[in-house]
Amino acid sequence: MAGLIPRDFIDDLLARTDIVELVDSRVRLKKAGRNYQACCPFHTEKTPSFTVSQDKQFYHCFGCGAHGNAISFLMEYDRLEFPDAIEELARYQGVEVPREQQSPGQSTQHNRQQKQDDYELMESISRFFCHQLKHHSQGPKAVEYLKQRGLSGDIVKAFGIGYAPDSWDSVLNQFGKSPERQEQLLALRVLNDNEQGRVYDFFRDRIIFPIRDRRGRVVGFGGRVLGDGTPKYLNSPETRIYHKGNELYGYYQARQAHRRLDRLVVVEGYMDVVALAQFGVDYAVAALGTATTEEQVQLLFRAAPQIICCYDGDRAGRDAAWRALENALGHLKDGVEMRFLFLPEGEDPDSVVRQHGKEAFEQQLDEAVPLSKFFFDNLLSRHHVNSTEGKAALKAEAMPLIEKIAGEHQRAMLEQELSRFTGELTQHQHRTDMRLANNERPLQKADFSAPGKSKLSPVRIMLRLLLEEPALAQQYQEVNPSLLEGLDVPGLALLNQVFEYCLAHPHKQTMQVLESFREHPQAVHLSRLLVLDYPVDEDNRQKLYRDSFAKLLDWYCQDRIETLLSKSRLGNLSQEEKQELNNLMKAT
Repeated sequence: MAGLIPRDFIDDLLARTDIVELVDSRVRLKKAGRNYQACCPFHTEKTPSFTVSQDKQFYHCFGCGAHGNAISFLMEYDRLEFPDAIEELARYQGVEVPREQQSPGQSTQHNRQQKQDDYELMESISRFFCHQLKHHSQGPKAVEYLKQRGLSGDIVKAFGIGYAPDSWDSVLNQFGKSPERQEQLLALRVLNDNEQGRVYDFFRDRIIFPIRDRRGRVVGFGGRVLGDGTPKYLNSPETRIYHKGNELYGYYQARQAHRRLDRLVVVEGYMDVVALAQFGVDYAVAALGTATTEEQVQLLFRAAPQIICCYDGDRAGRDAAWRALENALGHLKDGVEMRFLFLPEGEDPDSVVRQHGKEAFEQQLDEAVPLSKFFFDNLLSRHHVNSTEGKAALKAEAMPLIEKIAGEHQRAMLEQELSRFTGELTQHQHRTDMRLANNERPLQKADFSAPGKSKLSPVRIMLRLLLEEPALAQQYQEVNPSLLEGLDVPGLALLNQVFEYCLAHPHKQTMQVLESFREHPQAVHLSRLLVLDYPVDEDNRQKLYRDSFAKLLDWYCQDRIETLLSKSRLGNLSQEEKQELNNLMKAT
């Protein structure tokens, strides 16, 4: 596993990058005053509401709310994970991404170069298989097979499907012309060897499906036999660049086809993914011969709010669905949904979409069984709730699973449903009511994070000014939010954290400050503050900054006076507190 990317490198990368130039390379921008505008690339609109600020190195859409810096833009527009976006931005700037050495086992520069060579070699081999499909003497039989399966030339090309000739040394002769290259091919499991030391092609006389990672790099292959031979499917084993539990076949193509995915369908085979895509259901993925893993579930839920697992309706299919459910529970947040579609015996997504068409198949997806129903149907098939013992057994198995669910509301709904089956619905409702009564919320104060307010609180003003001009933190010693410890004002903790960061890094730029707070729970509020309009003269920033802190300090003093007066009425003030109260009363 590679080491962490140093924070200094990320800051330097952002400082090198002009976000206007980067965005304009993908979305045509037009000058509009001090900023640049375009129709938003993240939602459909006719009037431009997407703004890019060269001063702040920040983009924001007033239509859909998308916002961020150069890294965020690449993550959203190119659909990349954070490390991949860093790699892409580094390539854009022509620099190498360094990694911190966290342990002796961390990747070195040599290992990173090795992986890059691996990706390039696998891409070359993928193109070789495609060439064999068209030009090898045995290619026509492979083409005929694909035609019989109803695949068009366009869809074959889109997925890079190829053919491995019925030969022991096609790949070996083409790519293994040196001992070093043969060793690399063996490591990537494109070649195999036996006990006698003979080296030969791993895939022979098979339709080849390249497996691409989320960045579109070929990391492995799936091979489908042409006739009735075994195994029917032969997949690349685990290698240094391919970990089947982390990848999904078709995921890259689905993300490329949709800016925003409303749902993803998990199917069992490569051919299902390709056939569905040909019929317009271009949001299907396959789990590469494994039960859907936790890593795959995380990947799925990051891409779409609804996941539908489509399996055979037999025992094996339902067992696979249950394993997928178990792996998904810890990632079921409120706002995401998992469903299950079980097809009749002898049917698969490939056959269903061909016989009945896209609309009929999508209607079945719309009617897929919710996770909650499949969850209890499965449990109730093993536990009979017509007896006390059966109810106890059901509860004993169900509760540990329900407690794994990340979403508070989803977890509560399943707990309520369980209580209905165990005959404890009344008791459950009573416990819920008691919890609500005991945790009754006090009157809420104004929330600094609400972006729609026209009047900014002192906390929000100071945050906005520090984001725009981090050097302010060092300029005035009398301004120190840590002095306000104990003051119950929304956003004060965040202000302290931003202040301390700016105090330590006064020369940072706005986008670098935001990047440092990317993983902060309230990072979205910081981004929103930058797009709020507030009346301030550019020449009056320092005064507004000091006045805002003075207002907070005044609140702190008033709050402290009230606290000490309350204690004094009970006769509990210490000598130090009496002196503090006296000083505060004089100061105010």
